[in-house]
Amino acid sequence: MGYLYIAITIVLSSYGQLILKWRLNQLGALPTPLWNKFVFLFWSLFDPFIFSSFVAAFLASLTWMAALSKFQLSFAYPFMSLSFVLVMIASYWLLGEQVTIARFLGCLLIVAGVVLISR
Repeated sequence: MGYLYIAITIVLSSYGQLILKWRLNQLGALPTPLWNKFVFLFWSLFDPFIFSSFVAAFLASLTWMAALSKFQLSFAYPFMSLSFVLVMIASYWLLGEQVTIARFLGCLLIVAGVVLISR
């Protein structure tokens, strides 16, 4: 069950990042004046999708607490790096972002590291 908690944490965290990027792409660039930045970010909080990313972060915190009740932190925490892999793949498919050779190789190293730590 502990691995399921870790997987859910990774998925929820990745969802939140992807949704934030998607919606902020649609809302436009952050304004230059300081006050306008504040207003832009404040009103962005009321966007239902952005709000859902905060809900996902909260739920990810709960599932992470459950995971930590099953595993040592030094064992469980490296699995969180798999969110980099998931976000890279999903941002390629959903956001049209580029995957360079360096990013691809970096993700392979992350996966190899998680495999080594999990043994």
